[in-house]
This record gives sequence, C-alpha cells and structure tokens, in this order.
Amino acid sequence: MRYACAMLSLLNIVRRVRHGMTLGVRVLACDDAGRLLLVRHTYVSGWHLPGGGVDLGETAIEAAHRELREETNVEVAGGPEGGLSLVGLYFNPQVGGRDHVALFQAGPLVIGPRPERNLEIVAAEFFTFDALPEDLTPATRRRLSEWREGAPRSHHW
Repeated sequence: MRYACAMLSLLNIVRRVRHGMTLGVRVLACDDAGRLLLVRHTYVSGWHLPGGGVDLGETAIEAAHRELREETNVEVAGGPEGGLSLVGLYFNPQVGGRDHVALFQAGPLVIGPRPERNLEIVAAEFFTFDALPEDLTPATRRRLSEWREGAPRSHHW
C-alpha cells in the first residue's frame, strides 16, 4: 500500500512538471436527507469534497462527473450534460503555484452501493452538517462556510 501511495504522489509531481498549469475539480454533493458527501484519500490526510484532476482532452464538468462516479459511486441525475453548476474557480497556490480548482454543486443524486476501499479512496461517506468529521480539510471547511453560512468568498482554495 505504501508503494502504491508513493507512486500516486510521484505521478502527481510528474503531471505538474509536464503540464505546467493544472486544473482540478471538487463537487459539493448532498443526498435527499441533506447530508454532505465527503471522501478520505490514501495519500493525503483529512476528509475532502470528492474530486480530482482534469485529464487531457476532458472538460472540467466531465472531470467532475467522472471523479464523483469513480471516488464515490454516485452520479448526478440528469447525466453528464446536466446536474452540475459551477460555484467558483479558485487558485490553489500550494500545488506548484499554477493550480486552479473548479468547484461544482450537484443537483439530485443517484447513489450506488458504497465503493470498496482502493488505492486512492479509503472511504466515501455522507455526513450531516452538525456532525462533520473533525479532520475536515481547511479548504473544505472554507468552502462550506462560504456556501452554507454566507462567509466572504475567497479566490484561494
């Protein structure tokens, strides 16, 4: 498992060096009960909004649909052409100084069986807003504060 995590980290570094500017996506997704979907990765700490990198030849919205499906086995009703709306575009200075993250909000969800643990994802869970995990990442906390509480929006992830 450690070898696989090291390889994923190395691949991320190589991608950043080869491609210059990078673009990632994250998705705010809630089930019918209003619970927030979060994921825990094998290679970084904390709970995150589902998402990942935009692949070569892929649009940001296509990447958001793909990452949501791959990481959580959840799809947005309305398919790849709908169901997601852009919340904002954020600069992520901690990733090479040229990274941006597109944040999308999902409409109604089609929830499949929970995915099994794999090389990338340890867990994908829904949480009520009054019982979010303590180790929620700072960026995720900021986005939720902006979205739910009307906190001033930052342009930094």
